[in-house]
Amino acid sequence: MLIFATIAGIVVILAVLLDAFETVVLPRRVRRKFRITVWFYRNTWIPWRKITSLIKSPGRRENFLGYFGPLSLLFLLALWACGLIFGFALLQYGAGEHVQLSNEPVTFGRVIYLSGSTFFTLGYGDIIPTSTFARALAVLEAGMGFGFLGTVIGYLPTIYSSFSRREIEISLLDARAGSPPTAAEFLVRFGQCPQLDEIFRDWERWSAELLESHISYPPLSFFRSQHNNQSWLGALTMMLDASALVAAGIEGIRDEQAKLTFAVARHAMVDLAQLVNAQYDPLAPGRLGVEQLNKLEQAIQEHGLRFRDAAKAEETLAHLLSLYEPYAVVMARNLFITLPPWIHAEKGKDNWEAGPWDRAIQARSLAGLGRKAERRQRADDHF
Repeated sequence: MLIFATIAGIVVILAVLLDAFETVVLPRRVRRKFRITVWFYRNTWIPWRKITSLIKSPGRRENFLGYFGPLSLLFLLALWACGLIFGFALLQYGAGEHVQLSNEPVTFGRVIYLSGSTFFTLGYGDIIPTSTFARALAVLEAGMGFGFLGTVIGYLPTIYSSFSRREIEISLLDARAGSPPTAAEFLVRFGQCPQLDEIFRDWERWSAELLESHISYPPLSFFRSQHNNQSWLGALTMMLDASALVAAGIEGIRDEQAKLTFAVARHAMVDLAQLVNAQYDPLAPGRLGVEQLNKLEQAIQEHGLRFRDAAKAEETLAHLLSLYEPYAVVMARNLFITLPPWIHAEKGKDNWEAGPWDRAIQARSLAGLGRKAERRQRADDHF
C-alpha cells in the first residue's frame, strides 16, 4: 500500500507539472489525447453552456458566458495546486515518517493537511517530518509552492495583456464595418479608400497574433469581448468574408494584400478550430445563400463597386467560402458565439453612436415623435 501511494504520488506530481508546463510555458499546440487542462475545460464548458442556453435574454446570456473565461482560469490554477498538494501527500504518506503533537496517530487526512500547509508555507509545526526523505520532500514542496505563486503572478498579467491586444483591433472594427461587423459594410465604407490595403495588412498581423496568443494561452478562446455584438471569432470571420470578396475580383480594388490577409486568417481559423475540438459537420447551413448574395451585390453596386466577372466571382467566392466557413460555423456552435451576417438586414447604429444617456438626452425630441420612436431608441441601446 505504501509503495502504491509513493508511485501514485510521483505520477500525479509529474502529470500536473507537465500539464502546467504545456499550458503556461510551451508556446505550441500539444496533440496528446489526454491532458488535465483539456479534460478540465471539456467537463466545465459543456455544463456551463447548457446552463447558458436556459437564459432567454441575449444580454444576460452573453454576460453569463463572459464569466467563464476568467473563472475557469482561476479554477484551473486551483486544480493544479490541489493536484500538487495531493501528490506530495501521497509521497509523504508512502515514504515519510512524521510525529504529531500530543503523539496522536498521523492519518492520511492529516498528511494532506501537512502537505497543504507546506505548499503554502504556513509552517504551523503541529505535524513534523522526522525522516531525511520526508524533510527533503517538505523543502521541495515549499519551493514548488513559491514557484506556483510566481507562475500565477506572471501568467495572469500575460494572458490579460494578450487579451487586451486582441480587443484593440476588434474595437477599431466598430467604426469600419459596423456593429456587428459585416463584409458588405466594410467594403461600402472602405472599398474605394486608398487605405484599404493598410487595413488588410493590419488584420493580417492581427490574425497572426491571434493564432500565436491563443495557441500559447488556450483559455483565451473563452474570453468574451467587451460588447455583446463583438467577438474575436466574429471579427476573424468578417475579415475572411471581406478579403474573400476582394479576392473574388472587384473593379478598381487591388487584391494582392487581400489574398495575403485571407491566407493568414484562414490559417488561424483552421488551427484554432482544432484547439477548441471543433468537429466537421456536413449538415451545417451556409451563411451566404442566393438571396444574401443578391443583396450583397446590390449593396456594393449602390456605392460604385461591382465584380469584374459576376459568374467567375461567384465561383471563386464559393470556393473560398468552403475553405473557412465550415470551421467558423462549428467553432461558433462550440463556443456559443453568433457569427456576423454578410450584410445587415436593416441599418442600425454602430456601438460608438449609442450611449446609455441617449434616451435622457433626446427625451424632448422623442416626446414629439411618439412611442414608436421611443421603442426604436430602446432597440439601439447595446449597453
